[in-house]
Amino acid sequence: MTTATETVLVIGAGPAGLAVAAELRQRGVRAEIIERNGVVGSAWRLRYDRLRLNTCRWNSMLSGDRFPKGTQLFPVRDEYVRYLESYVTRHDLPVRFGIQVDRIDRCDDAWRLATSAGDLTARHVIVATGHQHTPRMPDWPGLPQYQGRLVHSAEYRNPEQFRDADVLVAGAGSSAMDIAYDLAQGGAARVRVSVRSQPHMLMRASGPLPTDLLASLVLFRIPARLADHLARGVRRWTIGDLAPWGLTEPREGLLTHMHRTGRTPTLVDGTVIEAIRAKRFEIVADISSVSPAGVRLTDGTALRPDAIIAATGFGTGLEPIAGHLGVLDARGRPLAFGGPAVAPGLRFTGYVPNIRNLDREARAVAKQVSRELAATEPASRMLAAASPQLS
Repeated sequence: MTTATETVLVIGAGPAGLAVAAELRQRGVRAEIIERNGVVGSAWRLRYDRLRLNTCRWNSMLSGDRFPKGTQLFPVRDEYVRYLESYVTRHDLPVRFGIQVDRIDRCDDAWRLATSAGDLTARHVIVATGHQHTPRMPDWPGLPQYQGRLVHSAEYRNPEQFRDADVLVAGAGSSAMDIAYDLAQGGAARVRVSVRSQPHMLMRASGPLPTDLLASLVLFRIPARLADHLARGVRRWTIGDLAPWGLTEPREGLLTHMHRTGRTPTLVDGTVIEAIRAKRFEIVADISSVSPAGVRLTDGTALRPDAIIAATGFGTGLEPIAGHLGVLDARGRPLAFGGPAVAPGLRFTGYVPNIRNLDREARAVAKQVSRELAATEPASRMLAAASPQLS
């Protein structure tokens, strides 16, 4: 019979893991965070230098903790990393660094985590490793034979390494547009963006109002059909018609698209739109195949870029640790997250591409876990600060 700790184990010291651990602590529940790297927010530290959040600082707070005075309206990468570091200190969150979780298995009435530090056993486990965990590389025909440089956007830092190069960026999301602009401004000889599906584009700020704030206050509170119409008007007012430059407005409405796919719009700054109109970087068709000599697009165009940057998104990376449990869908996402247990005592949080949702999910998860602990254990045991048992 397994002896399991009542300490809740949280896997991942990113914003989702930190938020849920803090919410549990506020309810008197001991939570311990397990992090494979040596720092909190490791995924954010490794993103490109000019990264800015797509959510404004008011929508990016955890547990109502404000950003320091002087933080930009849309915090940059380093501001957000410092915020996460101070969040751990303010909430006195215990984090065990350098522990890799390799597999989760059911063991009696608890969960056993096979880790680089040995087995950890607990009745309640919360997986918060993030929806942008594992870079997703494209499967273009002929890719193994490509002789140019190929990197995922997760590996891109700044344009210095691509100075005077002909670069093709694959993707139409916020990162793809940001990186293309960064390259064009930073000395790349030529920059093109290969677009597979026409993106829903919005400015980060619509006039004086951050677009994510507009969405949370208005778009997400009205019927999708009406929200689609409003979002289309906002795009036309703030961005205008980009069809002459290769970016057409999708026929499906923004909110309808988000509900159907779970994908967020491409948020950009005015400088990116100006660069598109000035053709400082070009929009081209989707990549159909790759050869040793270069790339062929779906419109038949042949290109010979020096480098390809695949801004093609991320996967959850959950299959190795939880794929055998029957709790993931066909795309590797949790069948349930942000509150409900996907199996008794096992929960996932942070698997939607929007920081704004993390705080709400953390409260929902902590509320349910604390209720379950209170229903099954004496209050004195629930409040005990036990440590996970190594077995």
